[in-house]
Amino acid sequence: MGLLLVSTTILLIFVVFCIIYQVKIISKINKISQIREDFSYAMVHDMKTPLSTIMMVQDMLESGRLDSKPEIKNKYMSIAKSETDHLFALTNKILTISKLESHKLEMNKTEVELTPIIEKLTEKFKAKAQKPVNFIISLQAKAAYADNDYLGEVLSNLIDNAIKYSKESVEINITTEESERYTILKVRDNGLGISEADQKIIFQKYERAAAAKRSRRNGASGFGLGLNFVDQVIKAHDGRIFVNSTEGEFTEFTIYLPLETANNKHNL
Repeated sequence: MGLLLVSTTILLIFVVFCIIYQVKIISKINKISQIREDFSYAMVHDMKTPLSTIMMVQDMLESGRLDSKPEIKNKYMSIAKSETDHLFALTNKILTISKLESHKLEMNKTEVELTPIIEKLTEKFKAKAQKPVNFIISLQAKAAYADNDYLGEVLSNLIDNAIKYSKESVEINITTEESERYTILKVRDNGLGISEADQKIIFQKYERAAAAKRSRRNGASGFGLGLNFVDQVIKAHDGRIFVNSTEGEFTEFTIYLPLETANNKHNL
């Protein structure tokens, strides 16, 4: 009887374990399904707007109504080009993340000047932003060991998010400094902030807080690839990125990029 009782107890424990394991699998499948649904919604939403704009411009040009109005025609052409660039950037971002995850994309790291990159970005966002944007720049470190193009994309993503998830007036602080081993870049805004819960998952691929939920709540487009792209690119530089934020007050991203000497030591 004792042996039978022990065997029954072990079997019962095994059955309970299997049930719990199955529940976890079902829960994980449901979560993946929800992420896919949110991603699909946000992706369609984000791509629908530029496609609609391009089609509208095409119809206007084909109708001939703008032939006698060259200034307005050029303005519409410029809008169509901007929206085309936006679609291309989204597609390129997805491909880049895929290559980074499969370790098929190499960073062309050189000593790059930070001032031209940051000046170009601030001018671009001041021109395109639909709300007042004030940049406060303090560059103690003048250069970084990085891929020039991808570093620009990283900073562009952070600035774009700062403007998207902000109040009526935006103030963005961009600072750089250098430690013994790293070039440190910080992008800080006075926007809506990020909750503690979201800060733990903000860099995840298709992260819902940065995708569908925020799109619906704050009216900002995007489907959760921007910050994952940033994280992947920084990791490809052997660097690190951290976020510090208080809801309703500010968000600050801090990037640590190893100096060239630190990279060389790492490779030895």
